[in-house]
Amino acid sequence: MFFQIPTNNCAPSSCGNITHISYPFRLQTDPISCGRKEYELGCENNRTTLYFQRVKYYVQAIDYDREFTIRLVDADFQKDDCLSIPRHSSYPFDYSHYYPFRYASSSFSLTFISCPNPIPSPPFNFINISSCKNGSIYSPSFRHMEGYSYVMAGYRYWMVDHYVMVGEIAEVPDLCRIDLIYEPPLLSQLENITNLSLIDVHDITNMSLIEVHDILANMSLIEVHDILAYGFELSWSEAFCDYAKVNNLTHCSPRNKLHTKTINSDFLSILIVLLITLLVLLVSIEFLQSDDHNLIPIRYSYSEIKKITNKFSDKLGEGGYGSVYKGKLRSGRFAAVKLLRQEKTNGQDFINEVATIGRIHHCNVVQLIGFTAEGSKRALVYEFMPNGSLEKYIFSRQGSIPLSNHKLYEISLGVARGIEYLHQGCEMQILHFDIKPHNILLDENFTPKVSDFGLAKLYPANNNTVPLTMARGTMGYMAPELFYKSIGGVSYKADVYSFGMLLMEMVGRRKNLNALADHSSQMYFPSWIYDQVSEGKDI
Repeated sequence: MFFQIPTNNCAPSSCGNITHISYPFRLQTDPISCGRKEYELGCENNRTTLYFQRVKYYVQAIDYDREFTIRLVDADFQKDDCLSIPRHSSYPFDYSHYYPFRYASSSFSLTFISCPNPIPSPPFNFINISSCKNGSIYSPSFRHMEGYSYVMAGYRYWMVDHYVMVGEIAEVPDLCRIDLIYEPPLLSQLENITNLSLIDVHDITNMSLIEVHDILANMSLIEVHDILAYGFELSWSEAFCDYAKVNNLTHCSPRNKLHTKTINSDFLSILIVLLITLLVLLVSIEFLQSDDHNLIPIRYSYSEIKKITNKFSDKLGEGGYGSVYKGKLRSGRFAAVKLLRQEKTNGQDFINEVATIGRIHHCNVVQLIGFTAEGSKRALVYEFMPNGSLEKYIFSRQGSIPLSNHKLYEISLGVARGIEYLHQGCEMQILHFDIKPHNILLDENFTPKVSDFGLAKLYPANNNTVPLTMARGTMGYMAPELFYKSIGGVSYKADVYSFGMLLMEMVGRRKNLNALADHSSQMYFPSWIYDQVSEGKDI
């Protein structure tokens, strides 16, 4: 068996304004021994292209010198049309850890939102783009932005010992939906991209929070469009690379490489062949396991979702946000696919759930395997929980299997650990806002897992209270402060309250809100318990 070893000793290639295309990159027309196949670029109509995650991008620049990044712009983006926005989000869950590229994280973000009504007093970092929308030709990439449209400029700023978040998802007004989240390069590069000349943004580390606010507050729609045209960056080197200007070559070698002065060339060739063979095996294994062992959510196409669910033939249940179907992954493992209703796919809940649960890995939190987002078709792929929800085991129903008190105790501990992890185990505290039996799923061993993050919100870990303009949750499980602002601020204690209601239902084996009760005192479970205890009766 013979292997064609990729080499960096080939002459550089060019396509349009992208010159010096060299190792590890290659054009499709280059000799097969030049560059690496996974870094292959196309040349279409004199434009350098890259197809990544089934999306076509134009290559704006490749940095071989220090950062080792490739700058891309969505091929559907129209530079001269102020209505045009990228069709695909550059939010990290689309790219993080996808071989051979890594997402070059940015502290700066642009979030495109649509609202049914105008925002009376928009925050300082909101840019109204409805005027462009009303005065220009309708653009296909604006097809989902209905009503009143805004861009929320955001920035993550380090303050002594913690991050200050400006313009995060939690700040999107209620009833507004998220259409696109875009993370361009660092704020320090804006001076070269746009006409911003308010302050010197080169020394970003010495900027005050007021200066950062000034930049965001004075950003115009034209500058937003310039930023989109500039593109976003992916890091292309997992290895240590060095660009030698003497011979115009980029030399890459693994990190922590032991440098030796001499080595037998035959031995080196054999070693390279063995390493490539091992790499092929590892990639093959990773491909086979990607459906159920990858910790990063996989982006499926809608056709793949239909294949997984056998055209949605096995319906498990239905909720307020859509229907859940049983599916089977390529590995043979079963999965639960939540297909969101079109009227529920406005973006915010979907972005919340993917962005939230995609970063969570805990034995008492349901694992998100993948998702799909094609136009209005959106779905979430979860690990399959064969024993369903806790709800059917704690409420007396004919034919239901009762759980022992010891098993209920173990389940309650598991739920508590899951909630504690959401509140304290992540960089940001995650408030669920919908803890209830229906959202506690049980695996084959009756291990509980918290699920359904459609109402979840992310906040800085050091926030004692969180901003919330509208009540969130399910009646009967919602904390009083969600209704009555005078009681106090909303915090993680709202989830603790919901967990307490869940515990009372588990102990009493009855719903805490009984609409069919004869007396109003029996409708609300806590009131019923209070009456029973006050009268010295058994619960």
